[in-house]
Amino acid sequence: MRYRVRHTTTYAYSNAVSVCHNQLHLCPRQCPHQACTFHELLVFPEAALVSRSTDYYGNPVTFFTLQEPHQALTMTANSVVEVAAVEVEAPAVAASPAWEDVRDAVRGDRSPDGLEAYQFVFDSPYVVAGGDLLAYAAPSFTARRPLLEAVWDLTERIHAEFTYDPGATAVNTPLDEVMRHRRGVCQDFAHLQIGCLRSLGLPVRYVSGYLVTQSTGPDALVGADASHAWLSVYCPGLGWTDVDPTNNLWPSDRHVTVAVGRDYGDVSPIKGVFLGGGDHTMEVVVDVTPVPAWENA
Repeated sequence: MRYRVRHTTTYAYSNAVSVCHNQLHLCPRQCPHQACTFHELLVFPEAALVSRSTDYYGNPVTFFTLQEPHQALTMTANSVVEVAAVEVEAPAVAASPAWEDVRDAVRGDRSPDGLEAYQFVFDSPYVVAGGDLLAYAAPSFTARRPLLEAVWDLTERIHAEFTYDPGATAVNTPLDEVMRHRRGVCQDFAHLQIGCLRSLGLPVRYVSGYLVTQSTGPDALVGADASHAWLSVYCPGLGWTDVDPTNNLWPSDRHVTVAVGRDYGDVSPIKGVFLGGGDHTMEVVVDVTPVPAWENA
């Protein structure tokens, strides 16, 4: 499928901002099943300096600076992305190695893929492994259970036992509070499942991206019309497999990947500092729509 992605963020300030520096993860990354064929960033007021690079995790990142006083800032990222369907078949899930074997294998794997995966076993600022997370994961990870089968069981449990509630948490809400109240949003559920898997010694990374815009109907996904989050678990021989606990599914061609990292802090869509401004408000609008076959990108 080919999609057109439009992500607009608008800041309004009560007082003038004299200077600001911003880091953006808004350009979809290249993946085995995904290619970004077009990307542009429109900034108003016009940025004095714009640079683009690739971060440590291989994500496209843009930096820009505004050096003129302003009381509003609008950033619009336009992209065209080709996404191929990824099917996780039931036989492959059942045939995946036992989760204990995966845990033990990544500890001693010194191949480039193994070393890359092993860094995602450890704690990160937003996800700290602990006894409560280990205890929650335990019923899914019984002895010698296939890794992906156990991951799927945990995904189903999170989806069934936690309520999607945009007003329940903030960006910095700790995981113990999410577990206590059993409410949150996609970021919380991704962090929760990541914490459970890392508590078992398994490599898992945070994925940020978008869902196809479709707010009604039986095929509507929770978390559309905004940035979305899910996770990806590593299995030797199979590579990285994505799973979305918010929607209780294996992501396929309705998920657009933007960036991967240890947690939200590595891949937040917009991060920056500014001088002045006073109070401010932020509005975010995201649209992900199929490009008609007859239309050129």
